[in-house]
Amino acid sequence: MRVMIVGTMHPQLSAATTIAAARGAKVTHCVDTATALNALCDGKGADMIMVDVHEDIASFIHALRSERIAAPVIACGAVHDKEAAVNAIRAGAKEYIPLPPDEDLIAAVLESYAQEQHSVLFRSDVMKSIITMADQVAKSDASVLITGDSGTGKEVIAHYLHAQSRRTERPFISVNCAAIPENLLESELFGHEKGAFTGALNRRVGKFEEADRGTLLLDEISEMDLRLQAKLLRALQEREIDRVGGTKPVKIDIRVIATSNRNMLDAIRKGTFREDLYYRLNVIHLMLPPLRERGEDTLVLAEHFIQKYSQNNGIKARLLTDAAKDKLLAYHWPGNVRELENTMHRAVLMARGDEIDHDALQLVSATLIPFPQPAPKTAPINDEDDDSPDVGNLVGRTVAEVEKELILQTLDHCLGNRTHAANILGISIRTLRNKLRLYEGIDFHPTMMHE
Repeated sequence: MRVMIVGTMHPQLSAATTIAAARGAKVTHCVDTATALNALCDGKGADMIMVDVHEDIASFIHALRSERIAAPVIACGAVHDKEAAVNAIRAGAKEYIPLPPDEDLIAAVLESYAQEQHSVLFRSDVMKSIITMADQVAKSDASVLITGDSGTGKEVIAHYLHAQSRRTERPFISVNCAAIPENLLESELFGHEKGAFTGALNRRVGKFEEADRGTLLLDEISEMDLRLQAKLLRALQEREIDRVGGTKPVKIDIRVIATSNRNMLDAIRKGTFREDLYYRLNVIHLMLPPLRERGEDTLVLAEHFIQKYSQNNGIKARLLTDAAKDKLLAYHWPGNVRELENTMHRAVLMARGDEIDHDALQLVSATLIPFPQPAPKTAPINDEDDDSPDVGNLVGRTVAEVEKELILQTLDHCLGNRTHAANILGISIRTLRNKLRLYEGIDFHPTMMHE
């Protein structure tokens, strides 16, 4: 694991560096967040960033998101500085480690994040066959295409392949092709030279170079435009890339894994995806089933998420009641594992008593705005027993108003995860992003918004 430690709280952070290195982490140190951001943008990889709580963590996390750097931020500070700890968590830090550092605590945090990246939990036969195939091909450098509905765990499988490969000690770099605007994706992947375009004030290393000798995950590859697909195909064939504005090709040594939630053959027939690129990526194909087709995994995953979020929130882990288990198993999970994780996160926080009962499980069908459906003409009318949607709440409102409320409630249910929300709403991530731009100024948990 690559750990970046940011700040000047010596000797406490020096001690944290020593502990992390002793546990096998590859540690780099930056004196402040500005230096750290420059290093990360220049290609210095990090799987975890530990930051002095007296740094401007909120601005740093905002800058990381703007640069699409997904490494979790862990705040570090004095054990008695509770206000700083709370502010850091509100700003988006994943954990708070008190200083001087406790060796066992740092080891536990490192182990937790390493396991989260590399582990796959399952009990179903269908997932067992997929993991068996993944084990067979992990040691090779063959390209792998992973397909399946949004939220089925495609990135988890990609991490698993990397962890089992010969490149496991090298970087794992992920690029979400759907989340990055088309005009920025080329620079993001291939990098650019200083002066290559307006705003290119410095040379920037792209994700291909950052992943050198490691693994590059091209998430939602089907969303890439045709012009960039051609450049990607050449990079894969020639094992070299051209930076935007560059004059010399740069050799690369990477393994490529691609994912998509679309039918790739349909995309080829429609002319939105190159057939030659498809076959270049599809040396090995792993197709993940939706969660509703692997019901044996539901409770295993639910219990894992209970443990995870209980620990993260300092809450004693509680067991599910039989009624809660029945409710989880009966639900169809349109958002798949990602929706299950969000549901269990919420349940950990909302449950009362010594167990997690069915009333703590707020499923999407019960939280989204209900659109009125015409009742059958023969249906009897009983105002007292009628729990159908209240049409009066919708009449007189514009479609735009109802749409806005639907989108915001869905995001709230998904704990700010735009990809999951877009999947439930049946729209693309780009459409959702454009809608949210229209809603600027709304106070909607900005620190929780992510893709």
